[in-house]
Amino acid sequence: MLKLYNTLTRQVEDFKSIHPHKVGMYSCGPTVYDYMHIGNLRTFVLSDILFRVLKFNGYDVKSVQNITDIDDKIVKKALETNETIEGVSKKFTQVFLKDVNRLNIPWKMGEQPRVTEYITQIVIYIKVLMEKGLAYQEADGSVYFDISKFPRYGKLSQIDKRELKSGTRVLSDEYTKENVQDFALWKAVPEGEIGSYKSELGWGRPGWHIECSVMSQETLSDTFDIHVGGVDLIFPHHENEIAQSEGKTGKKFVNYFVHGAHMLVNGQKMSKSLGNFYTLQDVEQKGFNPLALRYLYLQTHYRQEMNFTFGALEAAQKALFRLWEEVSTWDKPKIARLPTPVRSNGGQGCAEFEEKFFEAVNDDLNMPKALAVIWELVKSDYPTSAKAESLLRFDHILGLNLWEVHEKGFTAPAEKIPDSIMKLVKEREQLRKQKRFHLADQIRHKIKKLGYDIEDKKGGETVVKMIIDKQDRFY
Repeated sequence: MLKLYNTLTRQVEDFKSIHPHKVGMYSCGPTVYDYMHIGNLRTFVLSDILFRVLKFNGYDVKSVQNITDIDDKIVKKALETNETIEGVSKKFTQVFLKDVNRLNIPWKMGEQPRVTEYITQIVIYIKVLMEKGLAYQEADGSVYFDISKFPRYGKLSQIDKRELKSGTRVLSDEYTKENVQDFALWKAVPEGEIGSYKSELGWGRPGWHIECSVMSQETLSDTFDIHVGGVDLIFPHHENEIAQSEGKTGKKFVNYFVHGAHMLVNGQKMSKSLGNFYTLQDVEQKGFNPLALRYLYLQTHYRQEMNFTFGALEAAQKALFRLWEEVSTWDKPKIARLPTPVRSNGGQGCAEFEEKFFEAVNDDLNMPKALAVIWELVKSDYPTSAKAESLLRFDHILGLNLWEVHEKGFTAPAEKIPDSIMKLVKEREQLRKQKRFHLADQIRHKIKKLGYDIEDKKGGETVVKMIIDKQDRFY
């Protein structure tokens, strides 16, 4: 049985869907005003892995991921670049879809509603909240949700009720716990201003939080199974979604909230000002395959804070390429390509490894453990056709394109050794020629600490190889 950590209860729980064999899952999508950084993309891979695991467990999954194509940030970008709102949002929607496609995230299997398609429904939703006494309109036309009217406010983020500041308002969509206030549902703007809509509430545009309540309930139902996002969305975004949604319907909004942890870069928070803000384009320009980044994400449990370094990404790519090379040489299995990751039924697979793998992925998406299992399988004595049958099933969840490399073959590109390492190698060679072997060994140890090893071949050839990690493991 699938087990998931539920942020609502702070516990790992057995997953039980509302309707037998069916799951409704909503993932907070991008606000399309700029390139997604690799921390954002990690959360989208989490949603993809969860979708794949649910499918493996036999569920018919309706997956919905919104695209926020009207927002204060998009308006600001349009004004800065002298473009239209539509021009900015269309450009970065296409960039986002290209990014997730290269990470092997098949969002075409789900729905992607745009905010601009739901303005009418958003206005109607807000009017219902006002009629229920949960929202009020100020003199400038802006509409706010009154958190004092929703007694359960704070149940997701577990904010102390004493911190709540009802009666004071915040127009910004993103704020800290120190600013827990009535939040904007509708932002009034001057008539005809860029990014505004004429409505029964007056000229304006919707707040960020109301968008997801409307789109999730319009496409799924008043109550649905799973809501996915990053931990940064727990407050205020998901907390506010609960207040709006449950306030309107009187029903529980979501049964399971699944949140992915933060990503650091070299131990620091990602920031353009620090120069450590990386996009998928940056990763590719440095010579990395996008699926090496996906492999790197899988090495850390989604609820564990991840520290990104290019050294770690290089090791992940090395491991992925080795896996591709192994699989490309195996005999073909006695199965056709499968549409879903089903267990073997009397085939030639490796049953003991399949059991371990599926136990790992069903244990709150424990992908690091699942990766360990696949390397145990790779190193096992089973016939390669049997190993291929199991591993190709696993790839319906891993998403590492193992089917393609098995069918088409793969040879890893020649590894480029950094100039700084090659300089040390040449220094060592000179010391060896001078028979100063003690100093040469010191250089060798220094090279090893930098992540590379040296193998001295017969005839004087020196081979330099990257070390996968300190234990020479490939997972």
